Amino acid sequence: MAIFLIVKYVNPTMAKPKLTIMPDKAQHVEITSPNDLALNKLCELLRVLANDLEFPTADGEYPWPQPQLDLCAQYGVFKWFFEEQYGGFGWSEHDLTLGYLALSAACQTTTFIITQRAGACRHIALSGNDYVQNELIPDLLSGSHFSTVGISHLTTSHRHLAQPVLRAEETEKGFVLNGFSPWVTGAVQADTIMVGAQLEDGRQILTVVPTNIPGVKTETPAHLVAFSSSHTSRVNFEEAEVDGKWLLAGPIENMMAQGTGARTGGRQTSTLAIGLAGAAIDFITAESENRPNIIPPVTALGNEWSELRGVLLASVAGKETCGIEELRQRCNNLVLRATQASLSVAKGTGFVTGHPAGRWCCEALFFMVWSCPQSVMNAQLCQLARIPSE
Repeated sequence: MAIFLIVKYVNPTMAKPKLTIMPDKAQHVEITSPNDLALNKLCELLRVLANDLEFPTADGEYPWPQPQLDLCAQYGVFKWFFEEQYGGFGWSEHDLTLGYLALSAACQTTTFIITQRAGACRHIALSGNDYVQNELIPDLLSGSHFSTVGISHLTTSHRHLAQPVLRAEETEKGFVLNGFSPWVTGAVQADTIMVGAQLEDGRQILTVVPTNIPGVKTETPAHLVAFSSSHTSRVNFEEAEVDGKWLLAGPIENMMAQGTGARTGGRQTSTLAIGLAGAAIDFITAESENRPNIIPPVTALGNEWSELRGVLLASVAGKETCGIEELRQRCNNLVLRATQASLSVAKGTGFVTGHPAGRWCCEALFFMVWSCPQSVMNAQLCQLARIPSE
């Protein structure tokens, strides 16, 4: 596959040029299994582009990783998540885990966005709603349609409030939504958002919401400690009328506890943490070739990483050696230590914006708050305070 590197200066005060990767669209290589060499090539390209996401544009906003997502579409990544009956590759959970491990080591921001897109795809595929499937799946497969999820308020965010933050009222034609969804990744880029809302009687629904209907307003993306280029923001709904043809599930009680619900604090989040830890450990390993004094710590980190990767893959295969939340705690612990170790090895250079070690440290903090169940948070606090967890 021919790849062209175009060097251009986007800011005269920046010391280094920004690289834009332009794929040769005459070639179309699809990754049909995690063993394809094309996966390595895609990851190389994503790794080159990753640092560009640290720099805001001239208007102070962070760039949406459209080049990265276009590359993923070209390589067939979005087909991983759909069964063959829909035109996808129907990857198993094991293969998806291997794919996520590779992508997350290359570019966490892009991979995080894909997890939110894949969440919407999964619910659409499981919904049994022929209209939604026929309307959206072809363009989701090709990458020409971007859908994301707004369900954190049904899982981990704003759950402490007495009233639901996003309410639904059933009508003859569908549902009227009022309130907000607090954390929607890529909301300003989305063509559709899959949201969860609660009716007055406590039942909940999942529905696709086209972002161009009246009453849907996306706020300016938040500037985050990491992943600002994910364009995560709050979406407000004011008398937004959603046609019943977009309904994916419900109304039922405890939507997230059902088979079609989200898996908070689950294997996917741990997978991305292991992927990020692996990138940091690989960096330290390369440095150790000329610095024998760091061989013992990087060996220990590498052994721990290999063990957790094995535990993760066993869990995916249904052979759990520890609970999902315990796995999440261990992965959080490793990614925080591995990324900080990479910064220590990089020394002052790693503290300069643009070096991956500093970026990895910021990205690792995200795992302390992303879909973090109360038990995982409590364990983290006890670990930080050096007291036994209950």
